[in-house]
Amino acid sequence: MARRFAGARLVVATHNKGKLGEIAALLRPFAIEVAGAGALGLPEPEETGETFEANAALKARAAAQASGLPALADDSGLAVPALGGAPGVHSARWAGPERDFARAMREVEARLAGHADRSARFVAVLALAWPDGHVETFRGEAPGHLVFPPRGTRGFGYDPIFVPEGGRETFGEMDPAHKHAISHRADAFRKLAAACFAREAEA
Repeated sequence: MARRFAGARLVVATHNKGKLGEIAALLRPFAIEVAGAGALGLPEPEETGETFEANAALKARAAAQASGLPALADDSGLAVPALGGAPGVHSARWAGPERDFARAMREVEARLAGHADRSARFVAVLALAWPDGHVETFRGEAPGHLVFPPRGTRGFGYDPIFVPEGGRETFGEMDPAHKHAISHRADAFRKLAAACFAREAEA
């Protein structure tokens, strides 16, 4: 059985404002106060894991130990079967130190040249860690396909080239509330919430 979260404050172990906003929105119904790692001045640990689970756990543990509070971390990325699952855990690295995702999307498009298969999936793993080192991890996925050129200015990362299964809009075009309801992060969060959180209010 997963460990239940019983506190009132949680560190979200990300310096990415887009991820922080999405996670804060998902946590809102649980009356939990959220503090971002960037606002607390916590360093970003090097992501040395070879899986989403390993990297999420690494980031969550580092933030929990540095802050003395439970911490929630996300590791997520775009997996493209025609590219052997790349960029995968290296999704952020494809954007470089400047986090230039326009460049990363161009790289995906260039590598897909000559491939008929444009299927893809977003993967997210949420890790909830406590200062004593205990970690719970939950994986979510959103299947879909890629489109070029990028469309939409909402969202972040690879959102403008990803159309979820059954949809027509990219995550970059979609209303944020709709994206939050169907995203890979939302899928992982539903599993996390069922296992670790007591709902304070239905939303």
